[in-house]
Amino acid sequence: MTSSELDNLVKIGQLKREPPRADELDGLRRSGEARLADAENASLAIESRFDLAYNAAHALALAALRRLGYRPANRYVVFQTLPHTLGLAAPIWRILAKGHQSRNIAEYEGAVDIDERLLEDMIRAGRVVKKALTEAIETRD
Repeated sequence: MTSSELDNLVKIGQLKREPPRADELDGLRRSGEARLADAENASLAIESRFDLAYNAAHALALAALRRLGYRPANRYVVFQTLPHTLGLAAPIWRILAKGHQSRNIAEYEGAVDIDERLLEDMIRAGRVVKKALTEAIETRD
């Protein structure tokens, strides 16, 4: 994976270099995996499931960025960098970006408008990130 795009984000202040820590990576993975599993629990409210799916994907995407030695300046950049951290195609990070936008509207404006389709897309995207992260870690080790 080339880091020139990530280094460009360092130059403009969207990322900063910081050595990865194994305990942080393990914690982010565990948190992401647990939340992703809980997001699939149909007995929970759709808003709760969405929150779990969003935060699962975020934790896993952050782990992918941190394992390469970068820390984001904001939450959104972890999704934007997925093509460079895990080689994921644009449709995956676009789903996550849409989820991020919906999360911000709910969080900061109180307008919760989560539909089943967005929830399922977020869970599916979270699974893709989880699989790609696991494969990246296993091939590197």
